[in-house]
Amino acid sequence: MIGCAGAAAAPPLWRLSSAARRFPSGYARNASIRFCNTGMTYKNINHATVDRIIRVDHAGEYGANRIYAGQMAVLGRTSMGPVIQKMWDQEKAHLKKFNELMVTFRVRPTILMPFWNVMGFALGAGTALLGKEGAMACTVAVEESIAHHYNNQIRTLMEEDAEKYEELLQTIKKFRDEELEHHDTGLDHNAELVGTCYLLFAFGVLTAAIWKIKFPEKLDLKGKILKHYSL
Repeated sequence: MIGCAGAAAAPPLWRLSSAARRFPSGYARNASIRFCNTGMTYKNINHATVDRIIRVDHAGEYGANRIYAGQMAVLGRTSMGPVIQKMWDQEKAHLKKFNELMVTFRVRPTILMPFWNVMGFALGAGTALLGKEGAMACTVAVEESIAHHYNNQIRTLMEEDAEKYEELLQTIKKFRDEELEHHDTGLDHNAELVGTCYLLFAFGVLTAAIWKIKFPEKLDLKGKILKHYSL
C-alpha cells in the first residue's frame, strides 16, 4: 500500500471491540477451548497474565502498524518504500494474530485505540518527513522497546508454566525475532545518523505511549466503565 492510502489502513475501533465480544452460540457454557496441541485452555490459564499480555501486545502491534502506515504515506514512492512495506507486512501479520487471540481469550482492546490510531500515524509520518534516516531512527527505537517488552513476557510465561504456554511463547518469540530484524534493518539504513537526541526522544515517546503506561486499570470511576481496561 503506497501513499496516503496508508491513512485508511486501520480498522475502526468498533470492529475490534465487537470482534472481541462475539462468540459462537453456547460458547460460555463450553469455554474449555484448547490452544492447539498444548495444555493451555481458557479455563486453566492465569487470566490476569494472559489478558494483560494480549491486550498490551495488541495495542503495541496496532500502534506499530499505524507508524508504518505513516511512513509509507511519506516515503512509499521512494527507494525506502519496499523496505518499509516488507516490515509493515510482518506487523500486519502480528496484529492479525493478536486480533484472533483477543477473540479466543475474550480480551477487550484498550480504550485508547483511537489515540494510537492518530498518534501512531502522526509519529510515523512526522519522522519520515525528516528523511529516511528519521523514519529508520523511529523504527530502531520502537522495535528495541517492543523486543524488550516481549522478552519480559517470555520470562513471565516461562516462570509460570513453559509447557502450558508453549504455543503462546512460540508466537511471542517469533514476533520478537522479527521485531529485532526490523531494528537491524533500521540500523542498516543509517538510523544512527539522526543522532542520539532524536533516538532517545523517539524511544521515550513510544515506550511511554505504547508499552509502559498502565491506564486506566487503576482508575475505578466508582467501579464502572473503565475498571476492565488497561494498556
